[in-house]
Amino acid sequence: MILYGISNCDTVKKARRWLDEQGVAYRFHDVRKDGLDAAMLQSWIDALGWERLLNKAGTTFRKLPEAQKGGLDTASAKALMLDQPAMIRRPVVKTADGICVGFSPADWQARFAA
Repeated sequence: MILYGISNCDTVKKARRWLDEQGVAYRFHDVRKDGLDAAMLQSWIDALGWERLLNKAGTTFRKLPEAQKGGLDTASAKALMLDQPAMIRRPVVKTADGICVGFSPADWQARFAA
């Protein structure tokens, strides 16, 4: 299991704490420090859709000029997320079963608890 996120994100901290408490083994990949390549992001978009990945509620997105926020499509959303990984909803988790995004203790209990 690989957990993708940003180390100082509160939701990522909660998710990592939950995984540690449950004894679930994972590798953490910080998309800011460790990078995010276009092919990996495209695989997430293919699996989940860019609308689900793009965090429109975050400060980074809200600070964008209105012209950039309007009329988003797959290509423009992907370019934004590659340029500023903080715009990706977090955490993104990749397992042998696929990819999911976001943290919900109840959902994760069903998915990942042994």
